[in-house]
Amino acid sequence: MNHLNRVIVVGLFLFATRMLPAQTPEELKSLLIAVPGWDLPQEAEIFNPDNLFDRINGAAPLYIENNFREMTSLEYKKGDDYITIQAYRHATPEDAFGMYTSERSPELTHFSIGGEAQGDAGHLYFFVGKMYVKMWGNRDGFEEILHAIGKGLAAGIDPSTDYPPIVKSFPSKGKIPYTEAYITSGYIGHEFLRSVYVAKYEYAGQSFQLFVLDAKSKEGVKQVLTDYFTFTGQPLSFEEGSLQIQDKYNGEIPAIWKGACLIGACNENGETVREADALLKELAGKLP
Repeated sequence: MNHLNRVIVVGLFLFATRMLPAQTPEELKSLLIAVPGWDLPQEAEIFNPDNLFDRINGAAPLYIENNFREMTSLEYKKGDDYITIQAYRHATPEDAFGMYTSERSPELTHFSIGGEAQGDAGHLYFFVGKMYVKMWGNRDGFEEILHAIGKGLAAGIDPSTDYPPIVKSFPSKGKIPYTEAYITSGYIGHEFLRSVYVAKYEYAGQSFQLFVLDAKSKEGVKQVLTDYFTFTGQPLSFEEGSLQIQDKYNGEIPAIWKGACLIGACNENGETVREADALLKELAGKLP
């Protein structure tokens, strides 16, 4: 075992003894492992919704839409080389997951760090607890170090992080890997479709998304359906169970109202989904 690996093992053991998820910039800084030959970050830059534009400019609105609260920026240094860490704290773990999924790239490789990670030889991105963490070096070749630092942070922030429970309920048959996401608002172009979990499917010769809108209560679903059926011009005479939403922009959407959730299937091209009934019923059966 080389020296860097020994440092990683010891660091992960220490982080595993922590009981509470890290929240503050100082807590995050305390989780950083020592990397041989590299100087640990000495200072943290902190950004909030009012000044995030100063650091990431045009990307800031999407973070704020995902209920961003605070970003801590830290930097390892070794001569002219550096590794930058940006840890974005969001209001909920779902928001952090949603922000991560909004920046997924098919060009990157996925790893088991935090709830899910993606990266390459010079970049690493993952979600953990309420955090969306982005890391990169000034050049390629830092993959081992990025993973060591990332694993330490993930273990210290929240070692139990996983996909949100609703996401784990999506049927596996036909699901396209790494397409699960969480959308805070404006799903398929409707502002009233908020807090929506989605996954993409190739099933029975059709491409579509399954979605679950978590309205938190039956009354919440009733209000969503009132808004939706008012938009579609359908009679406001719905009740729990199977529904058919006639959305002129997104096709005919088969759906199920169950408790606090609205479950449905839609095609990105606005085509009517014909073959999703079995998957919808399976998904509904897994939800409370």
